[in-house]
Amino acid sequence: MRLLLDTHVWLWSLVDPDRLGRRSRSTLARPATELWLSPISVWELLELAERGRVRLDAEPHRWVREALERSPVREASLGHEVALRSRELLLPQQDPADRFIVATALVYELTLVTADEALLDARPCPLLSAR
Repeated sequence: MRLLLDTHVWLWSLVDPDRLGRRSRSTLARPATELWLSPISVWELLELAERGRVRLDAEPHRWVREALERSPVREASLGHEVALRSRELLLPQQDPADRFIVATALVYELTLVTADEALLDARPCPLLSAR
């Protein structure tokens, strides 16, 4: 299975895996599962840390670099096709990070792992609930 981790799922998987549901935790842990991450998730996590909405146990840039080194994620590059697809989406909210992450899942043919209720309800791409 090829999974794109939503920003919060990536964070939870590293610092508080118990926030993930049993099914999603088990799926993420399977050796055959490919884990992918969008650069937008890195940007979004840094943004949340800078605004004080997320607390990390190290300076945010250092924390992210170390997390990327120890976490088995592949980079889903932000290319022209992702940018184009992000503007074609009809999502219930206009959050730019969500638009790019959903577009990334569609372009790379990945299943998005998320706990975002709005995305789970809208089903804009293949999804796996993180709950």
